[in-house]
Order: sequence, then structure tokens, then C-alpha cells
Amino acid sequence: MLLHSVILTNTWWAPTQRPVLSTLVRCFSTLSDSFASVSSLEASSRIDETCNDLLPWLEHKAGVGISSTLSIGKSSYGKALYAAENIQTGDCLLKVPYSVQLSPNNLPEEITCLLGDEVGNVARVALLILREKEMGKDSEWAPYITRLPRLGELNNTIFWTDKELAMIRPSALYKETLRQKTQIEKDFFAVKLAFSQFPDKFQDFTLQEFAHAYGLVTSRAWESSKGVSLIPFADFFNHDGNSESYVLSDETLKHTEVIADRDFALGEEVRIRYGKFSNATLLLDFGFTVSCNSYDQVHFELNIPQNDRLYKQKLEILDRHFTRSVKDVNVFNSSWNSFTIKEVPGGGRRRRKGVPQSLRAFGRILTCDSEQELNDLVTEAAQNDGRLARFPLKNRDSEIKAHRLLIFEISRLIEEYSNCIKLLVPSCSNLCGESVLRWRLAQELLTGEVRVLESACAWLENYCSSL
Repeated sequence: MLLHSVILTNTWWAPTQRPVLSTLVRCFSTLSDSFASVSSLEASSRIDETCNDLLPWLEHKAGVGISSTLSIGKSSYGKALYAAENIQTGDCLLKVPYSVQLSPNNLPEEITCLLGDEVGNVARVALLILREKEMGKDSEWAPYITRLPRLGELNNTIFWTDKELAMIRPSALYKETLRQKTQIEKDFFAVKLAFSQFPDKFQDFTLQEFAHAYGLVTSRAWESSKGVSLIPFADFFNHDGNSESYVLSDETLKHTEVIADRDFALGEEVRIRYGKFSNATLLLDFGFTVSCNSYDQVHFELNIPQNDRLYKQKLEILDRHFTRSVKDVNVFNSSWNSFTIKEVPGGGRRRRKGVPQSLRAFGRILTCDSEQELNDLVTEAAQNDGRLARFPLKNRDSEIKAHRLLIFEISRLIEEYSNCIKLLVPSCSNLCGESVLRWRLAQELLTGEVRVLESACAWLENYCSSL
């Protein structure tokens, strides 16, 4: 997944692809939290002196100022951006012209012409990174390229070992990671095949090096009407799920900008929100998690048993009547039998809010034992708005039976998660360094998804008792 920047034209609009950013107007709320001022000495101690030349180089290359309010510093998460002076709500933090952003258009034509349509934009930008690295100090982008995370420094799940991935097997992230690794290998071999006849065009590189460059793009690039692009300096912002600041693209002025959503004191780290991302998404694309992430969600699958004597009829009903809202679509997998469950606050006391209607409709179809029950289900849907779970079934016993099935399936998944979490505890004593970090990330992912599943069960129990 790539980060999306909100586009600025004569009117504001949000991109239709995921993730959808919530800020559609240049209006930010001021947070009431107060922060202690940071002394000049403390602020200077955070400056990353190895990056002192990056901003002057970028501004010289752009021919305009980029930022007078931010400086690159060190944090526990690596490089970060800090307030170089007191910042007020609504201040422009930076403006990076399109001319100094790296996109597929920066690839030389002699390389681009070798690539087929099957090589996507992410792979093309990854190739650009590899090419600039190959050029070393001769690269015009060297001051930026040399500051990117090095091989082995990324913790995205595509870089986890098979043993480490086994820690998150119950989560849909496990299968999605394998899918992305397969896609990277596919892109790698497509590129290698294209270059095989022209070895002088590009120095040989390994799958590991290509995957690293690919991970740099998925974790740092933004996607807008300009396409996939790396935005030097702006990509040093760390993530804050509570921030209302985003990367904004101004199509008229041809630059990217970020506006402060609150006041920042000298030396305070300035963060933005990458999006309303679950820990699964954060771990897949960026290699970190957020404690008690309010955007956590679980991707859940149900199937109609093939030995069900009504298998064909149930599939036909699903084909004719089964619809889901955009909010129900699984960001990893949008197949007909996959569902996205989000946390239901407070146990879900609101009657029809919580577990997706599409999942509840599926449960009703699954528990039908006769053609008559299926026909009744369709008839009731037709009397309303066509949806199979818009209102409770008139037959109370059938309604409870459908929802009890969901409780059983979700409880079974909770048990699977719990067993996996129990296995994590003793394994920690045998880990060290990077593996300890990934163990902690796995634990935070799984416990967050268990919390979501337990809230769904609580909602379903409450729903059944209220009928």
C-alpha cells in the first residue's frame, strides 16, 4: 500500500483509492494538550548532524525554500523531524516542489523502454533507487539516497523470516505478506528478464536488494495524480494516529505541503498521520505497530460447506442479493466470502451497529436448512430495500441461530489467536536484537486483533439477548 496525499485544486477532494484521508478542507482542530517547552540545549542535542547538508542541498536543487521551521533529528524510531522554532497551528511546515520528487519519470528512457507493462510503478521507483545507489557519489540524488534506511534496517513483514512470520499465522497479515513477497519476486524476474539482453544498461542486483528497494517505496512513497513518488525531507515525518496533518498536493502550484494541526514548541517532534491504518497495515507497509490502535480490524472468512445440500441455491442467492458497503470491503482481500470486522466501542449496545451487515447476511444464508427458509429470507429482503440483513428476521429463532453461528466461528478464531499468543511468551527468552522487536510487534498485532474479535462477540451476544 502507498500513502496517498490529499489533492489541492480549485476545490478539495479525497482520492478514491485506499486509504481515504479524512481532512478535506484546510481546517484543523487545535488539541488542548499542553507540552512543556524544550530548552535550546535539549533541542540541539536531537539534531542529526549527519543530515545537516540534506535540506540546503534540496533547497538548492529546487531553487526555492523548502522549510524554515523543521530540522532532521534522531528518535527511537530512526530519523525524525523536529520543530526548529516555535510553530503555530496553521503554519506551513514545508513545501516540496514536484521537480525534486522521485517518480517513475526519473528513470532514463533507455531503461524505461526495456520494461513491459507488467512492471508497475512501485517496481520502477525501486529500480530508480537501485540505479542511483549504483551511481554512488555521481548520483544527483546522492545526499538523499544515502540517508534512506539500509539493507536489513526495515521491519516490514516482507523481511521477516519464515519462523518470525509463523508468529502471526492466525492474522490475515500472514497471507497478505506471502502474497506481497510473491509479487516482489514476480516483478524482480520480469525486470531481470528485460535487462538480460542488455547487461550494460544496469549493474546486476539480487532479489534481496530489489526487495529492500521495493520496501523503501511502499513505506515512504506517496501516490497522487502525479503518480508514485518519493518526497525527500517530507518522508522523515513519523506517524501519529491522532494527528490531523497530512501530505497535501497542490496541483496548481505543483508542490507538496504539510500544514501544522496544532502548536509545536522548539525541539518537539512534529508528526503527521499516514492514514487511519490498522496495525496489520502499519506492520506490512511500515514495519511498526501502535499500542491500543483504535483502527485495528480483523479480516474474517466464512465458507459454505461444499457438502451442503443447498450449496448451489445459496450461491445463487449470494450472487443475486449479496451486496456489501465500501466500508465492509477487506483492504487485503475483497473476495465474496471475506469480511472486515472493526472494534465495536463499549460492547456494541447500538442495535444494528457493529458487526458488518454483509457478514450477518452471510450467516443467515449459511444457517438456512431448507429451500423454504431461503425463499423466506429473499422475500423479507424484497419487502425492505433488497438487503439480506437490513432488519432482523421475523422468525426470532432463525435470527438467533444465524448470529449464534457467527459467535461460534469468531470464538473459534479467538481461541486460535490465544493459543498463538501463549506460544509467543516462552519463545521470547530465546530471542535477541531484531527478533525481540519483531516478537513484540507480533504480540501487539495479535492482541489488538483479539480485542476486535472480542468486541464483535460482545456485540453479537448483546444483539441476541435483545431480540
